Amino acid sequence: MNTYNIRSFQGHQPAIDPSAYIDPMCTIIGDAHIGKDSSVWPHVSIRGDMHRIRIGEGTSIQDGSVIHVTHASKYNPAGFATTVGNFVTIGHKVTLHGCTIHDYCIIGMDSIVLDGAVIESQVLLAAGSLVAPNKVLKGGYLWAGRPAQMKRPLTEEELSFFEYSAKNYIKLKNQYLTG
Repeated sequence: MNTYNIRSFQGHQPAIDPSAYIDPMCTIIGDAHIGKDSSVWPHVSIRGDMHRIRIGEGTSIQDGSVIHVTHASKYNPAGFATTVGNFVTIGHKVTLHGCTIHDYCIIGMDSIVLDGAVIESQVLLAAGSLVAPNKVLKGGYLWAGRPAQMKRPLTEEELSFFEYSAKNYIKLKNQYLTG
């Protein structure tokens, strides 16, 4: 693993579970934790320089995504950390900024989730969606649009896809780890 792409910042060293796959072409800085069986793919930027980032177990962060935080200031005294739960699939080129995503979600390609937003468990966020600051997305639904709006309840097949997607990326990252 290239040590230049994983580096400390102001005394905070990224903590990465040994079972995680971290692509050599991504960057992870500062107060960032990556959980068991998770994967971080090429050209991802995870920058925990002004607050913390926590990525749970079995979560996949796809190519070109940006994970960042909001610093504490007089405008927002606590700032916003970014937390991604367990068994979440983050699509290609997603931006997560100071938000919380609970377990078993799929965040579609090119989506943006902004400061203070909360995505409950079992949300399917359609590609290209924008989740406004402080918006809460109720679990069990498809959300889509700019800004994201609740479209319909998820089917049983869609609900089962969350686990399938996560397990598929765990399988893939294991193939990368074994060469």
